[in-house]
Amino acid sequence: MQSVTTTARTFESYAAVLDAETSAAVRDAAGGVECLRVVHVNSTADGGGVAEMLHPLVALSNDLGLDADWQVLTAPDAFYEVTKAIHNGLQGDGDPLTDAMRATYRETVAENAAAFDGDADVVVLHDPQTLGMIGSLAERHPDTAFVWRCHIDLTDPSPAYLEFFAEDLAAVDHAVVSRPAYADALPLSDAETTVVHPAIDPLAPKNRPLDDLSGDAAAAADLDRYPVDPDRPLLVQVSRFDPWKDPLGVVDAYRQVRESVPDVQLAFVGGMPDDDPEGVEVFEAVDAETDDDPSVHLLTDLPDAGVNAMQRAADVVLQKSLREGFALTVSEALWKETPVVGANVGGIPLQVVDGENGYLVEPRDIDATADRCRRLLEDETLADRLGTAGRETVRRQFLLPRLLADYCELFAALDRARGQR
Repeated sequence: MQSVTTTARTFESYAAVLDAETSAAVRDAAGGVECLRVVHVNSTADGGGVAEMLHPLVALSNDLGLDADWQVLTAPDAFYEVTKAIHNGLQGDGDPLTDAMRATYRETVAENAAAFDGDADVVVLHDPQTLGMIGSLAERHPDTAFVWRCHIDLTDPSPAYLEFFAEDLAAVDHAVVSRPAYADALPLSDAETTVVHPAIDPLAPKNRPLDDLSGDAAAAADLDRYPVDPDRPLLVQVSRFDPWKDPLGVVDAYRQVRESVPDVQLAFVGGMPDDDPEGVEVFEAVDAETDDDPSVHLLTDLPDAGVNAMQRAADVVLQKSLREGFALTVSEALWKETPVVGANVGGIPLQVVDGENGYLVEPRDIDATADRCRRLLEDETLADRLGTAGRETVRRQFLLPRLLADYCELFAALDRARGQR
């Protein structure tokens, strides 16, 4: 286990994006858990939405009076190969979980549980990578409340993978998911479940106005660094290279759009997180499929400010997922007033209201995806209207201080329950 150092953040710095009512609600929620010791545990400090949220969340928690810490697993590559299969299995893929995979997972989580440092009032374990630690930790720390925060899409999990985690889930004191439907799949014994929507950090280089950036961030946001042509229509999908994001389906939709908008471009902006060994394989498949098309660009591991610039340069941002826990990339695009065409799966319809701040399409409907992209490319007034509405949706519902308030309310409830034991 390793501790992660976060950059200090003050609540006052969010004043420009919060109304007075929201600010007061966040302060009240944090005031109810001042000095509570909270530790977040996940698989990596960099790459992916969980790490992106935890960096500012932990820093802001400390600014508002919590005693918050963040620790990450120490694990071999083989562990992440197994946890990627587990991730897929919990999202409905039926590939078998072998005895060797089970052993690799159990050995690694046992080593990390033994290395867990420090007592806490609440420990939040994020995603399947950490779930296997809970039994050992709960035995060693009987006065601690253990929360499992699942960020993935549990709409139709493989029964074999739920069975693998049955004992771990039975030890959970409280579960947090992004949609009520996800909780229905979990065999949680008597544990309660809370729905908490993820959120973006408006002060991060990925989400700040480009004019506010300086130094290396400003340089990374310079579109001249990237192969896209700012004078041509641009479709963008921002996501890791993952089969669940259906990048080849995005290519098919782009090709249909190109029939009526011949100068359209497509950019994939994708990271290669440390805990996702499948990414290279998917990247190579997309690269092979589009190698002869100079208007398709595969951009990997851009700095956050570069992702920001690409989302703002896009005429349409796609999120054509087949499964999706939430998709912070949707909130990121909406915050920048870029209209989104997203699949009607998982957490995407929590953010996109069809025809009001973007469009929803069925996940495998290439024709509908292409049609909605064409509408937005050909009607600037429509695109502007949806973009304006999208930013307001995020301001009201999906900014980081609201996420902190939700967690604080949960921690307060857990603390009260502990006092009643």
